[in-house]
Amino acid sequence: MKELEIIDAETLLYNPLGQTEFIIENILPIGLHLFCGASKIGKSWLMLKICLQVSKGEPMWELKTKESDVLYLCLEDTFARIQSRLFKITDTANNRLHFATSTSKISNGLILQLESHIKQFPNTRLIVIDTLQKIRNQGNDNSYSNDYGDVSVLKEFADKYKIAIILVHHIRKQGDNDVFNKVSGTNGIMGSSDTTFILDKKTRTESTATLYITGRDVEYQEFVLRFNNCNWELISKATQKEIEEQQTPEVIYKVVELMKNKTEWQGSATELLKELEEKEIAPTVITKILNEYHFTKLKENSIEYSLFRNRNGRKIILKRNVIDDNNDNNDNDIEIPTLSSNKN
Repeated sequence: MKELEIIDAETLLYNPLGQTEFIIENILPIGLHLFCGASKIGKSWLMLKICLQVSKGEPMWELKTKESDVLYLCLEDTFARIQSRLFKITDTANNRLHFATSTSKISNGLILQLESHIKQFPNTRLIVIDTLQKIRNQGNDNSYSNDYGDVSVLKEFADKYKIAIILVHHIRKQGDNDVFNKVSGTNGIMGSSDTTFILDKKTRTESTATLYITGRDVEYQEFVLRFNNCNWELISKATQKEIEEQQTPEVIYKVVELMKNKTEWQGSATELLKELEEKEIAPTVITKILNEYHFTKLKENSIEYSLFRNRNGRKIILKRNVIDDNNDNNDNDIEIPTLSSNKN
């Protein structure tokens, strides 16, 4: 029986471990990743561009790439079609980017094929499989366990060889306000992947699309892209924090400014709006906004919000927590263990 490989919390807390290695800065770490989009939206054009940039070590959307060997499994294409696409998007290429148009299935030899390729090209750090459906067994078993199992095999392979694998996949037409619920199949597909990319357009005729990114080792991001001359060009990008900043009402920033030189403020909603010189917001609306953002923007700025009701009506109470910079926490007596001190 193989014993569990364990590590204690003390060692994790006090000893530095290796940082997450990214193939594309901030968006594509080592691991297993889903890249989803509607049919014919331009996924393969984007995958080819990513593979080219990584193989040459050139930036992708102003993000650094790790130069390495790349394998692109174009399982819905021919070499002639790949060549035609290369003609349109680049004038230069090298022998670090490799293509194949057919493979075995996940359960029938694919892993052995990938291992053989890595032995031949040990500097491989990126494999793109276009599409996931092409390497799965054809059948009617679309259960969560089957979806999770298929993708998990590839994740284990990616982790073992410290590479990034991108699985190109389709999305459903149906969806709700969460774009990630459009991923085709059960939650087992997305659940076993480290990062999910969704390329989505409002209408098929639009030239612009939004690339939504979320994952275990990356923060939520949105990239606005334009398809121009067979290339996906970057228009803008925003992180979760930047998106929240854009969506935060201006009046919240006015409240933060008001409390900069105060430790407490009390008064009615009408009195608060008057002090803020805010004439466009109703008293009932300002209390709703304060309540909505009191755990986010207000808390980030050390401001507490509460609402008190008495016979005269409702009273807003704002308090700013003052941090005592003179508070001296003496940690000199803490003994920090080292990895070398651990004995099996």
